Amino acid sequence: MTKAYFLLCLYFNFFIIGYCIDCFKCISINNDYPPCEDPFHNNYTLDIFESPCMGGRKGRDGLFPATSCIKITGIFDDNGQSVTIRGCALDSGTLTTDTELVRMSHCGGFYYDDRYVRGCVQSCNDADACNTGNQIPAQYIINILCAFYCLLIINFYTDIL
Repeated sequence: MTKAYFLLCLYFNFFIIGYCIDCFKCISINNDYPPCEDPFHNNYTLDIFESPCMGGRKGRDGLFPATSCIKITGIFDDNGQSVTIRGCALDSGTLTTDTELVRMSHCGGFYYDDRYVRGCVQSCNDADACNTGNQIPAQYIINILCAFYCLLIINFYTDIL
C-alpha cells in the first residue's frame, strides 16, 4: 500500500508538469485601445489577459502552449500612426536566433498587415504576464504536500513494524 501512495506522489509531482505562460493579448493602432498602450497599467484587466496563452508554431497547424510574452511597438512608415501589440509566442526550435521572435528583443523595421513599421519587438519569459510579483508556483505546494504525506505514511508504517 505504501508503494502505491509513493508511486502516486511521484506521478503527480514529476509527470504531470506542463509549462505555459500567461500573457496580455491586445492590439492598439493609433491609440484606439488605451488599455493596451504604454504606460501599461495592469488593473486586473481580465478581458485582455489570456491564461494559458497559446500561440502558433512555424510549420505546424493549431495552437501550442506559449513560452514567452511579446510586446511590439512602432510607427507605421506610411502615415505615422502608432501600433502596440501585446501577445504571446513560442520558440519553434530552429537553430538560428534571427528567425525566432522570442529569443531576442530587438528594434528595427518589420511588416505588419503588409505595412512597414519602424519599432521594437520585446519578449520576456520570466513570469506570467511578465509584470507579476514573485509567487509560489502551485507545483511547489503540491510537491511539499506530497512529500509530507509520504513521510507520514512511511512514519506510520515504520511505527507499526
